[in-house]
Amino acid sequence: MAKRVRRINRRTFLQHGLTSMTLGAASLILPTAQGEDKVSPSQTARAVGAAEPSLARSPQVETFLDRISGAPINTGDRSQLIIRRIVSDLFRTIEDFDVQPDEFWAAVDFLTEAGQAREFGLVSPGLGFDHYLDLRMDAADRDAGVTGGTPRTIEGPLYVAGAPVSQHEARLDDGQDAGETLLMHGRVLDLNGTPVAGAVVDVWHADSKGNYSFFDPIQSPFNLRRRIETGDEGGYRFRSIVPSGYACSPNGPTEKLMALLGRHCRRPAHIHFIVSAAGYRPLTTQINLPDDPLLYDDFAFATRKGLIPEMVRHKDPAMLRRHDLDAPYAEIQFDFVLQKPVAGAPSTFPRRDRKTATP
Repeated sequence: MAKRVRRINRRTFLQHGLTSMTLGAASLILPTAQGEDKVSPSQTARAVGAAEPSLARSPQVETFLDRISGAPINTGDRSQLIIRRIVSDLFRTIEDFDVQPDEFWAAVDFLTEAGQAREFGLVSPGLGFDHYLDLRMDAADRDAGVTGGTPRTIEGPLYVAGAPVSQHEARLDDGQDAGETLLMHGRVLDLNGTPVAGAVVDVWHADSKGNYSFFDPIQSPFNLRRRIETGDEGGYRFRSIVPSGYACSPNGPTEKLMALLGRHCRRPAHIHFIVSAAGYRPLTTQINLPDDPLLYDDFAFATRKGLIPEMVRHKDPAMLRRHDLDAPYAEIQFDFVLQKPVAGAPSTFPRRDRKTATP
């Protein structure tokens, strides 16, 4: 009987996997911060299988890797296998690019700084891991025969569980932000276009300065965060303010890493959603506002086709009176389409550390 493969602990992978892969990337680019000329990997890397002996591929290091990953190696233990693979790949990266000790320790210092700043939740999407996981889930869906529905995209690091629940409609903002009023509405449907009653639309977004409640001490608790339960026709609506995009902390570790790659560290304006209903797969997604100049240049790679709705601006006095407003406002209509569970399809709401609060 085949051995059951033990699942690697998520925290273990985050600490060892993401950390090790980031270490590899950082150790290659951090020297440029010291004023050295930047060269391409093709100019720097040695060819695999070159004539000179390879220490990283030698029997001595293979035995060393077994000891590092907890020899004897159990082929059913994913923790051992994954850690051994990551460390082996990094050893070979160090050899192929001739990474020097000062470069390596500069990378360790970067990881320490990122951890102390609690920015791995930004480093991860910035290096494309979050989007790559979505691409893998898309591929797994196709393999399982799952098609249709609203596209998924990254959750991001700023979700807070436990937002207040409203029936059918809600006001998200606390009235303290002078930003442009936004009215958003739509329905939750199944793949056949049938309304899904009792679905929960969990919505959160930044304020007009790009900050999120619970991570910005100035904002009130659960500002710009609500859960809205749909009615019999699957409808939801909310009033809020038009959010702004945001940038990583100035001079923080994520911004430094992106700068070394010649990239910015900004996100376009967007609104996050987790939509769930009994008998359906949860949907984690976000919409992007169409007039943001960074719409197709998101450092987190979250912009996806099908998630860019039209935003209409109204200034007609009759429309203002209809919504009891005294200034022009923006309107978005967007329907969410949920999928039924399918055997063999991946979980759409993975376990991860999430902040939780009580209204």
